[in-house]
Amino acid sequence: MDTFSHALWGKGLFGYRKYRWFSIFFGALPDLLSFGLYFLFSVLISSDAFQAGKPSLDEIPIWVFRLYDFSHSIVIALIFILIVYRFNKDFCFPMLAWPLHILLDFPTHSKAYFPTPIFWPISDFKFDGIPWSNPYIWFANVFCILIIFIYRKK
Repeated sequence: MDTFSHALWGKGLFGYRKYRWFSIFFGALPDLLSFGLYFLFSVLISSDAFQAGKPSLDEIPIWVFRLYDFSHSIVIALIFILIVYRFNKDFCFPMLAWPLHILLDFPTHSKAYFPTPIFWPISDFKFDGIPWSNPYIWFANVFCILIIFIYRKK
């Protein structure tokens, strides 16, 4: 799923209590930690010319894959949430957008391109899902986001 949709899902489901705007950040966090840093690296540091669109897997540095595994693990997300819970229970609610991101990615990424390592580092299990670029998944995603925001508005 695209990062913008994840941010909207986070805001729609976890952005109505204290620290509400952090739900947008935590909804997008897994992608920002991997692809966001890769984007910055490509634009600011890399001598390669930046190209729009999906890069081939051969072009992507290994550290992006490692950050993706780390940031897209529900195990890692829950560890961080539990640590924060000890210090600030209210802040944990918008942090739930992080595991939501992972749960949304899990069935919507195929094994061909960045499958979600949901239980990393405990297990390397990855599900071969239907890519979010599939029109059925994409339109269902947009429809559900609209429903959530209509519900929140009322």
